[in-house]
Amino acid sequence: MQEKIKEFMNCRRLAIIGASDNTEKYGNRIVKNLKSRGYEVYPVNPRLKEAEGLIFYPGFSDITVKVDVVDFVVPPVVMEEVLKQCKELGLKRIWLQPGSESQSAIAFCHGNGMNIVYGACVMVN
Repeated sequence: MQEKIKEFMNCRRLAIIGASDNTEKYGNRIVKNLKSRGYEVYPVNPRLKEAEGLIFYPGFSDITVKVDVVDFVVPPVVMEEVLKQCKELGLKRIWLQPGSESQSAIAFCHGNGMNIVYGACVMVN
């Protein structure tokens, strides 16, 4: 898993599914953390337009570049639907934050040739 984490962290463009403007939520902390470390961060949340000096995107189709990593900070039921969109768009690097992962999502990623990191927080790596 450490090699995969290193590969993911060498990528520069990350979409954060479940990004938030609430400073108490990990969706906010992750955006700030990655941005402060020089990553291009594309926060995705259909209920927000802007926060932390960044434009928020309602969905993948609204992001104007192809992201390298999709980082999930949402409940499994939401994440599993978005994973299908990742597959359709050819997005192959998936990071499931602790609390977002599910066995069915992990199986989906493995079954569809996606690289997946789970059980580790992107802020710690």
